[in-house]
Amino acid sequence: MPEYEYRTLTFERGTSRGDIRQALTDEAEYGHWELARTRLYLGGIRRVWLRRRIIRMRRESPGGLL
Repeated sequence: MPEYEYRTLTFERGTSRGDIRQALTDEAEYGHWELARTRLYLGGIRRVWLRRRIIRMRRESPGGLL
């Protein structure tokens, strides 16, 4: 089962949709994050959860054999 790390972004009420879209696009393109969940709260605050897969590297033995 894959393991993920999560990151939360919060946007205030006055933030435009274009600015939110640009911020999420940048996170996806440069940080390899994907959208996990979005929530709009009373008062207009929007909270977005991003996730990305944790890739575990296998350690090699000293002789190069596993």
